[in-house]
Amino acid sequence: MRLSVSGLGIGCASMALAALTWAWPWMRMPAVTFLSYGMAALGLSVLMRAGQVSFGHAMYALIAGYGTAFTARAFPGADALVALAAGVLCSVVVGTLVAAFVSRYRGIFFGMLNLGISMVFFSLAGKLYTLTGGTDGLRFDRPRLLGMALGRGNFEWSMVLLALLLAALLGWMVQRYFRSSAGQIAIAIRTNETRLEYIGLSARASLIEAYVLSSALVGVGGALLALAQGLVTPESGYWLRSGEYVFIAILGGAGHAIGAFLGAAAFELILLAGSAYFTNIWQIVLGLTLLLVIFFAPSGLVGRFQALRLGGTTEDGKS
Repeated sequence: MRLSVSGLGIGCASMALAALTWAWPWMRMPAVTFLSYGMAALGLSVLMRAGQVSFGHAMYALIAGYGTAFTARAFPGADALVALAAGVLCSVVVGTLVAAFVSRYRGIFFGMLNLGISMVFFSLAGKLYTLTGGTDGLRFDRPRLLGMALGRGNFEWSMVLLALLLAALLGWMVQRYFRSSAGQIAIAIRTNETRLEYIGLSARASLIEAYVLSSALVGVGGALLALAQGLVTPESGYWLRSGEYVFIAILGGAGHAIGAFLGAAAFELILLAGSAYFTNIWQIVLGLTLLLVIFFAPSGLVGRFQALRLGGTTEDGKS
């Protein structure tokens, strides 16, 4: 019953968003952006499940974005879904290689290593002008979608529908992962890794699995945003973007997959309102929001909702 009510609520919210973006075209790109950020934050939530935070995961959005752009430019007749899949594959390949190295480390070392590696990719994207377009980025023509050549308006609305579909599918898959034995092992890495090794389970192998899944989720968000914009720039892999993903994951909470999308929606609303009404101090608004969440809802928005549903008045910050 609880599952059906949750599914009904998510379905209604998705249909409402689709209807709003159809009625008001200006909402289409913000909607795609918030859903893309939500999928990226979902990837961070997978790592936070294991007690690890990456400060450089935006590099996978960068890699997937350029992979998508290269595919669309090299094969002009390629479908948008093929370009998206190629971009995500690129992020997974790099994520697998990086995971083999960073999975040896924990805590601040894990986070800073990811940051250092991401800055290498960011610098390369900005310096290799002939390949990546440098700081101006790489533009590509709007690809066909399911074999159809769409105008700008219809293509953007199709991107909204695709983003909604991917968000629902990936959210369901990640929630299944959280409830699976692999998800429980991830929690054990956070709580007592030594005991996990004593019973014959490899914490490193489990962290590699979580890391590759995380890189794929961030890659989907980066590739989707690149498709919708027809442009990818090095800024999509800058450390500030990684910080935004961490902000969203903390804001939404890692206790449930829906938390990443709640956090992304709240982040976009705060950003839009702050830019409109607090033009010169919108960063302060974001900072105050994060402080309020840490003090009054340490397990994020989803944790607060769960506490209210169960009749609790306090939170312990655990997912």
